[in-house]
Amino acid sequence: MNPTIKDYLMLHLIVLIWGFTAILGLLISLPAIELVFYRTLIAAIGVAGLFLLKKKNLLMPFPDMIKVTGVGFVIAMHWILFFWSARVSTASVCLAGMATTSLWTAFVEPLFNRTKIKWYEVGLGLMVISGLLVIFSFESGYWLGISMALGSAFLAAIFSVLNGKLAHKHHPYQITFYEMAGACLFTLLFMPIYSNFMTEEGLQLTWVGYDWFWLFILGGVCTVYAFSVSVELMKRLSVFSINLTVNLEPVYGIILAVLIFGESEKMTPQFYLGTGIILVSVLTYPVLNYINKRRKPVRPLG
Repeated sequence: MNPTIKDYLMLHLIVLIWGFTAILGLLISLPAIELVFYRTLIAAIGVAGLFLLKKKNLLMPFPDMIKVTGVGFVIAMHWILFFWSARVSTASVCLAGMATTSLWTAFVEPLFNRTKIKWYEVGLGLMVISGLLVIFSFESGYWLGISMALGSAFLAAIFSVLNGKLAHKHHPYQITFYEMAGACLFTLLFMPIYSNFMTEEGLQLTWVGYDWFWLFILGGVCTVYAFSVSVELMKRLSVFSINLTVNLEPVYGIILAVLIFGESEKMTPQFYLGTGIILVSVLTYPVLNYINKRRKPVRPLG
């Protein structure tokens, strides 16, 4: 089935919603682990409730259930690093690092599909590194946040490629349920390690102020709705084209962050220069990919 204009508009709406998640991560007082736990718990319960209301079967073959739940583990690690990055730096820094997702995909997808890596993908990868070096050189205080965001982007590329394969076999909401349940399970298993070795404050599972409201926005709109629609779009759009559009998430997110948080989210001109280099390299990819596909081998004369 060929993609329509509506598909691309829906994709941009989803990316705008995702651009808001880093902001929600700052509005919610809970640390990253606890935040991801509640987000995935609310999402899993929400999807299960939808299936009960529609009286549809949520079950899938056990081997597939294990695979999808395993992808949920990857998603949990991605989100933990994502929100942690925003906490130790800023929403803008976190989103700048996430701009590398499509280029990670350019390397991960051929690895999973056993195809060759293209030369221009290596060149664009080096261009992304140059943009990151510009950011690091002038925003060295945010090196931890950027590093976490890069790790989060790498994990996002992995689960996007895996979801691209799963989307053709199962209903989007089935995939969302088992992935959210898997992500929730991962955070539960990780909590003892986190509370004993990674924090002095222990687990903080109590909601404060409007945390409950923002968590339901995060779990309902930004997860159940946005995640399920993105899986549905994978039936008609390529994984790379989706992740390419997702690279507009920093643009939407940084604009929203500056509008909401004001001066605390404003960065140096060098930060925006580095982010610009990353986005240019990402947006250049489809042009080079199109030229490469159009180029035909020259047949020898005679």
